[in-house]
Amino acid sequence: MKAVLLVVGKTDDSFINEGIAKYLNRIQKYMSFDIEVIPDLKNTKNMQQLQQKEKEGELILRKVQPGDYLVLLDERGKQHTSVDFANWLNSIFISSYKRLIFVVGGPYGFSHDVYNKCQSKISISKFTFSHQMVRLIFVEQFYRAHTILKGEPYHHV
Repeated sequence: MKAVLLVVGKTDDSFINEGIAKYLNRIQKYMSFDIEVIPDLKNTKNMQQLQQKEKEGELILRKVQPGDYLVLLDERGKQHTSVDFANWLNSIFISSYKRLIFVVGGPYGFSHDVYNKCQSKISISKFTFSHQMVRLIFVEQFYRAHTILKGEPYHHV
């Protein structure tokens, strides 16, 4: 299985990019994991929030293929402990899905079509984070989940 973190918009902060690169490199030891960036929409000042969510939703859904398991990183999603998340991931890993797709949406969240297409929603925290910080926190937790599943010491540090 391959995993993908699909994000709307690029990450501008160098410290976040460095952290993401660090964990991406570590994750590759366990499985294929990529980040795919959907470019920011142009001329959003003239768009209503709903229009922006719909356009971003179309771009997100174009990236989803048959056989994918789609997970939204959403404030209304299920919260897990790191161990629970690792166990949940393991249950997906042993399934017949081709790819596991995690999505960080745009500033206004997801369209109804994206919500209807997803199989799961996960919340990183009850705190609100910037979309860029969510990326870093998520890849760290994804890496941590692999160390938990392998019984490696990282999660005890």
